Amino acid sequence: MLQDVPKIGRKYEVKEINDGYARNFLIPKKLAEIATPSTIAELKKREEKIRLERSMKEEAVVKNLSLVKDVVLEIKAKVNEKGHLFQGIGKKEIAEAIKKAKGAELIEEFIALDKSIKEVGEFDIPVKVILPSGKILQASFKLKVTKE
Repeated sequence: MLQDVPKIGRKYEVKEINDGYARNFLIPKKLAEIATPSTIAELKKREEKIRLERSMKEEAVVKNLSLVKDVVLEIKAKVNEKGHLFQGIGKKEIAEAIKKAKGAELIEEFIALDKSIKEVGEFDIPVKVILPSGKILQASFKLKVTKE
């Protein structure tokens, strides 16, 4: 398989598929190719490369989480007289602030924030990462939103 195909197989899997379906649909659309000894050998090389890339990504994620853990981050924002922010602070702003403060690359999807922050105060920001291996890593840090 060259790509994921629902109910058929995942990318880089070797599957036995009906000849007609493979010849008339999967191969012309470049979703699959015939498994010859050379393509299977190439597939094994790709799998090893993918495995190495995944382990490197996992190491980077673990390193970034350790940089973020127990940090107190401060963001200044414009507020009205009631203490409400004119513009909410969302995942994107938090990820950018963490990158500036600690140099940690934190993807927005990792920040487990239900809704954007719209008032001054101190907040616990949870971070949850699901690694490709299925392992779940969690951390948290404090965010102080202050009046600009």
